Amino acid sequence: MPSILFIGAGRMAEAIFSGLLRQPKQPFDSIYVTNRTNKERLGELAQRYAITPVDTHGAIAAKADVLLLAMPPSAHGEVLSELAPMIRGQLIITVAAGIGPSDMEAQLPEGTAAAWIMPNTAAQVGTSISLYAFGKNVAEKQKLLVKEIVHAIGAGEELSEEQIHDLTAITGSAPAFVYEFALQLEKMALSYGITDKQARHLVETMLAGSVKMLETGAPPQELRDQVTTPGGATEAGLVSLGNDHFSAMLERAVHAVTDHAKNKRN
Repeated sequence: MPSILFIGAGRMAEAIFSGLLRQPKQPFDSIYVTNRTNKERLGELAQRYAITPVDTHGAIAAKADVLLLAMPPSAHGEVLSELAPMIRGQLIITVAAGIGPSDMEAQLPEGTAAAWIMPNTAAQVGTSISLYAFGKNVAEKQKLLVKEIVHAIGAGEELSEEQIHDLTAITGSAPAFVYEFALQLEKMALSYGITDKQARHLVETMLAGSVKMLETGAPPQELRDQVTTPGGATEAGLVSLGNDHFSAMLERAVHAVTDHAKNKRN
């Protein structure tokens, strides 16, 4: 069985290796984890999970079958430069926004297998929708390992590298938009004299129920119309959202995410 080295021990790394450890059939016989700065966290993770902490990635990178980069995009250049002399057929995966397989291939030896998984924070509870793409040198066995990683944290869709760049705002960043929406609804609920706990319960349950309705397969427009009586109170709210250019506001937010990520790449 192959081994995997996580370079980075943040929340996303933990979500992925804990998800892998929960699988009935283990895809990796060894899970190594390193963290450049916070060694205390590394020790805490090693106490909670069946992982092997390592002080530096150089100690394991040359012999691990899969190297998973769980670090900010800005750290990739330095780490890829350090890894380049150690590459001997390993699969290199990143989970960072804006770093596609072609970006890694350009910084690693010719023929290196590179893949990109773009999860979201719901990976922490096993319900991420992860987009993933393969570079030109990834073998079929390596593709299966990527899919094992993706399915350990939720659902996934294989897309082209460019499609993931375009859609990261929808699957990766939009949860923050949803949480901001929830936060503002909670604040408004609190203004009517209820407790924090009551406000959270009302908004959380409303959102969960709305998601359940979407999961029935009914189109969002149909579900919206079921709630909206012509000339009624809900319609008045929707008209207000339209007057405030709600759809254009969301479009601008999505483009802001995409443009920012693109600028970081270039």
